Amino acid sequence: MARNQGSRPRGYTMRARLDAVDETRLRITEAVMHLHEGVGPRATTVSAIAEQAGVTRLTVYRHFPDEESLVRACSAHWRATHPRPDPAQWSQIDDPVLRLRAALEQTFAWTRIAAPMIRNIQRDVDVMPAFVGQSLAADRKARVAALAAGFGARGRSSQRLRAAISHALSVTTWESLCIDGGLDDADAVELMVATVLAAVSRSRACRPGRP
Repeated sequence: MARNQGSRPRGYTMRARLDAVDETRLRITEAVMHLHEGVGPRATTVSAIAEQAGVTRLTVYRHFPDEESLVRACSAHWRATHPRPDPAQWSQIDDPVLRLRAALEQTFAWTRIAAPMIRNIQRDVDVMPAFVGQSLAADRKARVAALAAGFGARGRSSQRLRAAISHALSVTTWESLCIDGGLDDADAVELMVATVLAAVSRSRACRPGRP
């Protein structure tokens, strides 16, 4: 039997359907991302997601049957579009002071773009799936460890060092210095480098220096 000239190959039709599914999934994911950045996770509802994405609530649930799958998709997409500085690259800088300065320069430049989302996530983390808080804590610990290495601090000095580094990396610290205080990123970096070095000054593990 001759094929109807108006018909399309089966493979073409299946590909078009899969593309439509992927497009809908992306629209929902981006809707969640925009709502989390705008009003925060606590105020984000399935109805708001559906409206933002231009789909029904049923479509949202069809693609993401539970909150965790939805948040994981949103997190992965946001990280891909807002890549955070990699602490593994910081570790390639031997001098701990130069490493700290480079890390803060990169972090503050990223924070200038990422602050609205990070602020809302940290504020509303208690209503989000457990993996979010766990991931944030693990990431912060890894970044602090990468920057604390090489200072040679021990005991109480090490505790001060890690607390100072953690404070320097915080989004709220950047906001306090640059948004509220009016500093530019370069001034904020130097102030935080000085703060970290003051925290370990008793250990005399390294000398403050500039490149």
